[in-house]
Amino acid sequence: MPQITVEVSSGLGHVDWRGFALELHPLVVETAAARLEACKTRVLRTEADVVGAVAADGDGGPAIVNLTIALLAGRTDETKARLTEAALELLRKHIAPVDGVSLHVSAEVRDLDPSYRKYEA
Repeated sequence: MPQITVEVSSGLGHVDWRGFALELHPLVVETAAARLEACKTRVLRTEADVVGAVAADGDGGPAIVNLTIALLAGRTDETKARLTEAALELLRKHIAPVDGVSLHVSAEVRDLDPSYRKYEA
């Protein structure tokens, strides 16, 4: 915990996602009282993206970024909203506009299900 997933369109390969994650983790720690060593981010490139009736082709069209931060329960809705806004602002900083690409970015902070368990080896 936190479990962070960033789903990104293949046309956003120019973005430094590792740099984004390295800036996001301290933000999560500061805002949601998490431990830095517990923050884990996976960036998943999507294979096919469609917005409305327009498909992305890698060289133009729509590009999608969906950020999900899953935390153990206990944070207030206000804390989750602050973290969501801060994460969106950080995404704005890291994703440079590309001519011909319409960008659709979303973020969500949610509680992990009570069944969540982990193991480290």
